[in-house]
Amino acid sequence: MNEAAAGQVLLLRAYESTGFDGWGEDDRAWASRSALQAVGERAPPEAFLAARAQAALTRLAPRDPVLARWQPAAARQGAWIAALALLAFVAGMLVDRVGSAQRINLLAPPVWALLAWNLVVYLLLLAGWLRRPAAPGALRRAVSGAWTRWRARALQSGAGGSAGVWHAFAADWAACSAPLQAARIALALHLAAAALGLGLIAGLYLRGLVLDYRVGWQSTFLQAPAVQALLATLLAPASAVSGIAVPDAAGVQALRLPQAEGVDASGAPWIHLYALQLMLLVLLPRLLLALRCALRARALGQRLPLPLHEPYFQRLLRHAQGGPVRVQVWPHARAPDTAAAARLRLLLQRVHGEGLALELMPVVPYGSEDALAAPADRASHIVLCDLGATPEPESQGRLLRALGAPEAAPLLLLDEAAFVRRFGAASPRVDERRQAWRDFAAALGSSAVCIDLQSADLAQAEAALQAGLDAVPGASREPALP
Repeated sequence: MNEAAAGQVLLLRAYESTGFDGWGEDDRAWASRSALQAVGERAPPEAFLAARAQAALTRLAPRDPVLARWQPAAARQGAWIAALALLAFVAGMLVDRVGSAQRINLLAPPVWALLAWNLVVYLLLLAGWLRRPAAPGALRRAVSGAWTRWRARALQSGAGGSAGVWHAFAADWAACSAPLQAARIALALHLAAAALGLGLIAGLYLRGLVLDYRVGWQSTFLQAPAVQALLATLLAPASAVSGIAVPDAAGVQALRLPQAEGVDASGAPWIHLYALQLMLLVLLPRLLLALRCALRARALGQRLPLPLHEPYFQRLLRHAQGGPVRVQVWPHARAPDTAAAARLRLLLQRVHGEGLALELMPVVPYGSEDALAAPADRASHIVLCDLGATPEPESQGRLLRALGAPEAAPLLLLDEAAFVRRFGAASPRVDERRQAWRDFAAALGSSAVCIDLQSADLAQAEAALQAGLDAVPGASREPALP
């Protein structure tokens, strides 16, 4: 799925997962029917999701004015990269302090600072590739984070009722497009570095056309032999390619300031050496690195992977194929009453769709957790407990392990209705018990979701349940499509 389609799919998920008022169940069903009519039932999952998102966003556009500001954002990224490279080129041309009084100080031109900076960057890149080949550097992470935060604020400004949608989308898009954005940021940085070097070369030659630059050097601590050895080493690549030799120690001594009468100290050979050195150590490596990043960004932009294993996508794809989503709820110690069971069914239908096949299993009594045989089916499993119960590895922990399987690990759902009524929603004991259950579930590789099954807000409860399903590492997600 290309970048544009992936962005549309994730944006639609944000609308549908945050309870946006302008998008209801009828709209969801219409979007799925439209996509099936457009691509057919045998289309690849990515094609169905892309067609559904495109149809849905067309209907959503009049309902959320922020949507129009987001769509052209991706097209401007190339312009930002070109603008950054142009600014770097101009900055390179403006670096004209190669020396005072039209004299180049051989030991202190801006060329050496630029070369040193680039060599340090190359060493850091090499160290990063050897340690973690796929990890972006600190600079790219900082720029990427700043760009993501700026885009999130820009989209959320004036969003009104859809602010939650754009907040959720910004987080999802940042996670999904992180490799792509890292490649583009690296491309921009490499092109800017190359443009800076090119601007410096252009500035040296343009000023050399109208000004007569002389060369010389001075130092408190270095003598001519040391300066000659230093310059010969630093300019060795350019000297070898151009054939322009660095003077010997006597020639370098003659360039020491103040110079004797009649000494010809033209800056032309040194400008050629500096320019060639910049080409060899800055322009060519940076352009090669930029080409590598451009190819990677292009490949990622054409096929950006989406987390299709997550329940939201699995529900849509199963609905498109006409297959039910099987979920088994296992109450521990106490069965939910009629109202709680009805609220739980409604929540699961909102998460999994109308194709939900829900089974409320018999209550698992205390002490009988080991007697439960591991299910052999491919249903998703939810363990339902009361928040007021104490999490114990010997009871609830055994039940979670008994139901756990690589393809369908259980989610731990805590009904907090009775506990909240007893102590009050603002009581610190409620937060302490919630955190205790979350830590308990995390230690067992699961996720805990706390919901009041008597009076919970449906949109908030749906979002919490969806987040809990997404948070279970791998196993709690719905079974993969056949």
